[in-house]
Amino acid sequence: MIAPETVTEIRRLFYAEHWKVGTIAAQLDLHPDTVKRALRLTLPVSRNFPPRLTDPYAEFIRTTLQQYPRLRATRLLEMLRDRGFTGSIHQLRRAVKDLRPVTREAFFRLTTFPGEQAQVDWASFGAVWVGQARRQLSCFVLTLSYSRAFYLEFFFDQRLENFLQAHVNALRWLGGAPRTLLYDNLKSAVLARHGDQIRFHPRLLELCGHYHCAALPCQPGRGNEKGRVERTIRYVRESFFAARPFVTLPRLNEEAWEWRDRVTLARPWPGDDRRTVGTVWVAEQARLLPLPAHPLETDLVQSVRSGKTLYVRFDLNDYSIPPAYVGRTLTLVASATTVRLLAGTAEIARHTRSYDRHQRIDDAAHLAALLAAKRKALGATATGRLAQAVPDIALFLAAAFQRGESLARQTTQLLLLLDDYGAPALAEAVREALANNTPRATSVAFILNRRQRGARRPLPVDLSRAPHLADLAIPTHNLETYDELTQTDHEPAPDTDHGAGSNP
Repeated sequence: MIAPETVTEIRRLFYAEHWKVGTIAAQLDLHPDTVKRALRLTLPVSRNFPPRLTDPYAEFIRTTLQQYPRLRATRLLEMLRDRGFTGSIHQLRRAVKDLRPVTREAFFRLTTFPGEQAQVDWASFGAVWVGQARRQLSCFVLTLSYSRAFYLEFFFDQRLENFLQAHVNALRWLGGAPRTLLYDNLKSAVLARHGDQIRFHPRLLELCGHYHCAALPCQPGRGNEKGRVERTIRYVRESFFAARPFVTLPRLNEEAWEWRDRVTLARPWPGDDRRTVGTVWVAEQARLLPLPAHPLETDLVQSVRSGKTLYVRFDLNDYSIPPAYVGRTLTLVASATTVRLLAGTAEIARHTRSYDRHQRIDDAAHLAALLAAKRKALGATATGRLAQAVPDIALFLAAAFQRGESLARQTTQLLLLLDDYGAPALAEAVREALANNTPRATSVAFILNRRQRGARRPLPVDLSRAPHLADLAIPTHNLETYDELTQTDHEPAPDTDHGAGSNP
């Protein structure tokens, strides 16, 4: 900007003294363009442009575009070809750009009452890496149309469960619910549209019924109808997200909420720059609908079934379950932070949700239960019983096999010795037989017999493998029955009526 006195001097020198623009600029140490602006003078530029191939058709192009403003240049090219035009589509497009009539639509300023409306939308923020998984980062934004206070939260997808949970979180933070929620053609909100008729998603209608508000659609391609949430998204992109590194999703949301409370609520309110958005929002809270006693349940619920392993697959990762529920149909309930597994109404597993891929999320109790079951099953076979009782039995049997012994016969004999002498004595005898390089069951029997000096120590009967015999009772029979079975027909029955001192 130059001083008014300088502008007056420039005009005097140009109009009264008839100085040239260059002379005035040199004398007053100004740029020639500055002198021209002061004079409001556009000097003619003499350039000799060659005639364009579209010049003879300019009037036809202008008239056609006035009648059909949205007509494409490709269709105009076919019409001009019939009239002798020999130029290219690129030349025609340059002419159409200058000749097409430009009309700008005028809009009314949107006015809403406090607590009347909120505008909702998703925004995509590109892809981020979480471990080995490439996730699409999205931001949910809900803006109060009156105060311009808004809630934002980042997610790894735009699924319906995240969409509903973000509503619940937003209304809880706002301290109430607006009477209407405005949406465009979001897949999370609108199932189908036919003209002015809208079919909203049943879960969204359930949310609106729970919070006593109404869902309203805006027309497709009419960004002005939800311009406040669109400007909020642009504000988030430029003021918060730009040049911000991604670490973790919880860290990003914490930073976003801190920025919202510190920066966005302190900005001037568009309706009156003497007030801030935060103060207007506090006043608007009294006009919001009160929240219900309990928030809406928005967790993802689906049926899952494990294969032969201890895991169920969900969202690129595997989550452990108790061994008793392998192969059964279970109910998976997933929130943004937790994955729960239910058998009927009973919760059998709870894990922290992972957004990586190909990860195994284990519960130590599930692995311990599986290991105990495997050890119990190991004792159900002959080799398994020996392996539990004698740590060196694998080396012993391998050495016996190399010497041509029958493993089945060796195992049978060793099991008999295990029942007679017990596990500790058998384990020591097997170690001694391996040390003596005599891996045979007969050698083990000799060692045990030598240690016991020829007497086998009686051991209690082990009924762990036959628990049904633990309470077995055998009734006592009358011995006279056996006498009757051994008596022949020619032998008289013994006289039991004589006294002790009588003769036969």
